[in-house]
Amino acid sequence: MQSLGLYIVIGVVLLVLVWGVAIYNGLVRAKNQVENAWRQIDVQLKRRHDLIPNLVETVKDYMAYEQETLTRVIEARNRAVAAQGPNEAIPAENALTGALGRLFALAENYPQLKADQSVGRLMEELATTENKIAFARQFYNDSAMANNNRVESFPSNLIANRFGFRTSPYFETPEAEKAVPKVDLR
Repeated sequence: MQSLGLYIVIGVVLLVLVWGVAIYNGLVRAKNQVENAWRQIDVQLKRRHDLIPNLVETVKDYMAYEQETLTRVIEARNRAVAAQGPNEAIPAENALTGALGRLFALAENYPQLKADQSVGRLMEELATTENKIAFARQFYNDSAMANNNRVESFPSNLIANRFGFRTSPYFETPEAEKAVPKVDLR
């Protein structure tokens, strides 16, 4: 009888150990998925960072009176390039997106600028890159949500806290992009 009790205790300990290892491995997979998703965003952000100086250089002759806007775009780009990891990069990239939005809005006021083929190509490449960034952000946020659910849900939160797993920040839409655009059809 005593040996049966010992086997039951050993069996329960082994089940708890296997359960703990399975939860730990799931947490590792979720963390790695978030890191991979961030790397996908990072690739697209690098492309955007590389396109911006070319665009600013091309439009600055046309937009002589808009030097402040061009300076803000370059400053925002430099802050975004210098950002390390999601916690720094997310607000820096949101500021860059806002600065680019103002540049694009101002560019609409310059017909000769819109007619320039090199400017058109650069703006099209940048718009394509922005679309890729949007898809990468969605994948990142989905990965962050899955990770955060694992880290915060019971009972995996017990293992997550014990081994230092943390929640991931979301890549949120900047306030400037949430505003509904005004359309004037007069």
